[in-house]
Amino acid sequence: MFDTVTRNDFIEWFRKSEERKNQFTYEGLDALFDHLEEYEEGTGEKIEFDPIAICCEFTEYENIEEYNKNYEPVKNLNAIRELTTVIETKNGDHPYKGFIIQNY
Repeated sequence: MFDTVTRNDFIEWFRKSEERKNQFTYEGLDALFDHLEEYEEGTGEKIEFDPIAICCEFTEYENIEEYNKNYEPVKNLNAIRELTTVIETKNGDHPYKGFIIQNY
């Protein structure tokens, strides 16, 4: 049995969680919600909303330098895309601000 989780429900859960409120930026949560919805639409598979699993599966980075502190250093997002899923985040109408990866 699954409940429908709206974008607002998704973002608000993280924002209200004392332990997880700083896990992702607002822009990151917005982009992550889009990614998960696209996954459901593309596969036909419904995803159970499990915020702890989401936090374990995905990490947001502000820039390549921050990513390189945790993984083998790379020069750009394309190099990371060869290794895992990359979800770019935006700041309003401005292009690329940061990115989320599916941990590997």
